[in-house]
Amino acid sequence: MDAYTIGVLLVGGAGLGAVVWALHKIGKALITVMEALAAMAVVFVALWWLLKAVAWLFTQVVTYWRTSLILLALAAWWHYWGWVSLVLTLGVITLLLGVWRWIDVLSFDTWAGRWLRAWWLRWTIYSPKLPDWLHACGLSLTEATTPITVTVNLVRRQRIRRDRHQPTIRVPKILGVKSGASWDEVRIRLVTGQKPEDFDEATRALACARGVARCQIRELSPNVVSIDFQRRNLLTSPVACPDLTTMADIAGGSVELRRVWAGRTEYGQDWFVPLTGSASHTLTAGASGAGKNSLMWCPLVSIAPAIRDGLVRVSGIDPKGMELAYGRGIFHRYAVTGAETPRLLDELVAAMQVRKATFAGHVRTVPISREYPLELLEFDEIGALTKYTDRKTRDAITERVALLTTQGRALGFTVRGYVQEPTKDTVPVRELFPRRICLRVTAKSHVGMVLGDQAYERGAWANRISEAEAGIGYVFGEGIREPLRIRAGWVPDQTIKQLEAFITPGSTTVLPLPAGTQGGAAA
Repeated sequence: MDAYTIGVLLVGGAGLGAVVWALHKIGKALITVMEALAAMAVVFVALWWLLKAVAWLFTQVVTYWRTSLILLALAAWWHYWGWVSLVLTLGVITLLLGVWRWIDVLSFDTWAGRWLRAWWLRWTIYSPKLPDWLHACGLSLTEATTPITVTVNLVRRQRIRRDRHQPTIRVPKILGVKSGASWDEVRIRLVTGQKPEDFDEATRALACARGVARCQIRELSPNVVSIDFQRRNLLTSPVACPDLTTMADIAGGSVELRRVWAGRTEYGQDWFVPLTGSASHTLTAGASGAGKNSLMWCPLVSIAPAIRDGLVRVSGIDPKGMELAYGRGIFHRYAVTGAETPRLLDELVAAMQVRKATFAGHVRTVPISREYPLELLEFDEIGALTKYTDRKTRDAITERVALLTTQGRALGFTVRGYVQEPTKDTVPVRELFPRRICLRVTAKSHVGMVLGDQAYERGAWANRISEAEAGIGYVFGEGIREPLRIRAGWVPDQTIKQLEAFITPGSTTVLPLPAGTQGGAAA
């Protein structure tokens, strides 16, 4: 080996060593940079997840602030005073709540029970189970989960490739739960693409999923609905009408005719009906024995002082000649036959025209007084005279009822009609009654005829009311989207005679009923 070769090897070895040294330095620098980047990435990811956790925790605290405050208070108590004092305090509170409920269940449920029950039901039933119920009832949205790619080649065979992904199911979100004496109200926000009508069609399925008798949907806003579940029925027992013996000292002028007590609602609250003002004209439909006369007599009992003092004048049309005849002394005008009815209606229309001429241009609504009392017309079995009579009489009655219902509200004239068959042929002026009540009917189609389209789908199952539930029905026109279930106050025969004596003192003798008699207006 000559000197040249040795020199080349030495130079090549030195160059290679320099390259290796340079690569070593570069590698150390890269390792340092990568370690720094990895550390930064770990810190960034950790901070990202920490921020997400804080944001989630903040959202949960804001959304469920009551539960969060309670848990925070319990944790603080445990930390500062120990678990023994916490258990003892909770035991004492539970005992006091139990005693309160035992003494006065109404005030307990008003101030404490409903809040505790709503909290318990939300976290034990509705939050864990309602999403599955909604999905099973077809009230969720599933995005396309299996995209298909089709490749077409003129030479080769067509190829189909499926990209499988996990299905994405979007379910409405629970916003809150309220619990009343008989109903649970679960407020949910709809998923984009849903509408409240989608839930109307699933009320029966939701009721079965919850294991309750009834369910109905209320639209709170365009994208928020309330799913109401009836846990129990508060209308199983008859509702007593007002006691006339307590009204002797009540002045007729103090009776609120725009808000007359008529019974109870399915929410355990008093039910009031207007006899004057907006939506006072009322049409009540129900089969024989459904309790239509409870709807007639109970408000009359409630306004007895006003009738006695001449602020309300009641007229009655009674084609059967039986129901209203039992309290004949109450009615200022009374008609039975098809010949008498047009004359009675003519008197009311003439009185209405006089008021119109007197007050036109002076007031928008005639004030109720003894000189111009509220003219209240009770038209029993209106279909008997608007369909089952000769054409001339039928047209005359229909025309006059239409005049009273379209012009009488501001002038102090109110019409309340009652019918068994609520078809358009039977009651041609059905649409002129802004407030309608549907008691037990014999056909599902009758519900829509009385309360409007989709009323049955929204929970107005009037055809399912049993014969033993006289006076129970559904009201439309209470300022809410869905029908309201009510039970009218039951007025026995004895009370009707007492009402007659109350209004016309000295002219009527209260007749005692035989022992065991249960007849009355509720039938």
